[in-house]
Amino acid sequence: MYFGDSFNFKPVNKLSENWENLSMSVKQPLMAEDEKGKLVKAKSALKSHSDAERRRRERINAHLSELRGLLPGNEKMDKATLLAQVIDELKQLKKTARQASEDQNIPVDTDEIQVVKNYQNNGAFLVRASLCCDYRPDLLLNIKEAISNLPLNLLHFEVSTLGCRVRTVFSATTTSNGDEMRILSDVRAALDDVLDKVSASADYAQPLIYPQKRQRIRYLNSSS
Repeated sequence: MYFGDSFNFKPVNKLSENWENLSMSVKQPLMAEDEKGKLVKAKSALKSHSDAERRRRERINAHLSELRGLLPGNEKMDKATLLAQVIDELKQLKKTARQASEDQNIPVDTDEIQVVKNYQNNGAFLVRASLCCDYRPDLLLNIKEAISNLPLNLLHFEVSTLGCRVRTVFSATTTSNGDEMRILSDVRAALDDVLDKVSASADYAQPLIYPQKRQRIRYLNSSS
């Protein structure tokens, strides 16, 4: 049967192209929405970072301004000069505090041993020593044993406490005619042993409640 030339059939490949174009037109809005969401998140993160950085700078500037107010004088200075002057002031304050603590036998935060020689009015050789460390129940007993093993005649013994810190100071004359430097060395070695025992017992010590008020106890030789 002949139908003539009135029917016009479209090629199959043309129909396939139309489906591809339709698929791309649907994907493009989805991709655009996804990119837009990422951009919004990036802007939000950047804003949060900027706000945090601004607050950090404000805190630093506030602290620097407070430091300027604490220093003597009202000279304007940059941050580096300001911090250098603050360091110098702190060093001087620490030095002053240490000198005051030594004069009044106030315990300090660092463990230390001092042994110096002195002389009585009659010219007799005198040993003055001090030990500063954490308090331990057997501390005074250890110091007493250390002194008793040395050729010393105890004249003065003083204990000062502040919180968990203790400073013991004693002076004594020597009972031997040995070399003065040798005696000073022996006293320091004995106190070093006491400090080692304090450090060793710190790992096993039970928590204690210490009085925060400074206390002072003096012991004098009964023969003096």
